Amino acid sequence: MTRPIVGIISNSYLINDQYPAHAGGTMNSEAIAEVSGCMPLLIPTDPRYVSVPELLEQCDGFLLTGGRPNVHPEEYGEAETEAHGDFDRERDAITLPLVRACVERGQPFFGICRGFQEVNVAMGGTLYPEIRDLPGRMNHRMPPDGTLEEKFEIRHKVCLSEGGMFHRLFGAREVMTNTLHGQGIKRAGARIVIDGEAEDGTPEAIYVKDAPGFTASVQWHPEWNAAADPVSRPLFEAFGTAARSYRAARLGAAKRKSA
Repeated sequence: MTRPIVGIISNSYLINDQYPAHAGGTMNSEAIAEVSGCMPLLIPTDPRYVSVPELLEQCDGFLLTGGRPNVHPEEYGEAETEAHGDFDRERDAITLPLVRACVERGQPFFGICRGFQEVNVAMGGTLYPEIRDLPGRMNHRMPPDGTLEEKFEIRHKVCLSEGGMFHRLFGAREVMTNTLHGQGIKRAGARIVIDGEAEDGTPEAIYVKDAPGFTASVQWHPEWNAAADPVSRPLFEAFGTAARSYRAARLGAAKRKSA
């Protein structure tokens, strides 16, 4: 049986500071292939090369990955400042309308870190440029030094809403996660349900209310150690199930149309 195709949103960067490239972390592909049971397909997120309608037709779901560049504040009506960091306007041009189209169609997506923030912005929300500068908030950024294992180590608790989607998925009201982000939700977008928060009140788990498809998004990085981590695995398994269901429904509709 052919695996569902999951489009993995890539990031732009320079190899050796001069050769332009689109790339995605191997751990994203590994999680999609080995835990979700889907075929990972890296998407060059630039409207010069792909369009949202094409992506919707070719893929059964989308992984909105993390990335160092941030969503440009103009996308949520604010002026750019130095605190907002670097940007990837080409990725903005693909992912924001892609999220809205997926919500409307019931096509599944799973947002991670920047992807989590993209979902909020796509639905009309806003972002803080730097969480650690807010009174009472802790530093959610990646540790500047150490091994990869140390950077992705479990660092804080996420408290989930009683009876909410994430509570049902994990079977627990509290889970432990890593944290590697600078920005965070300021105002939740329309239909965005904040279903989990860090101990300092930072939103960490969201979904889109009344969306017909899978829209779970998290601020942490569940792609790290996804097969073995008790929090990461249920997320990728549920996303894989949603992609398979979407593919089956789409193939069924195509067969009925051609009959």
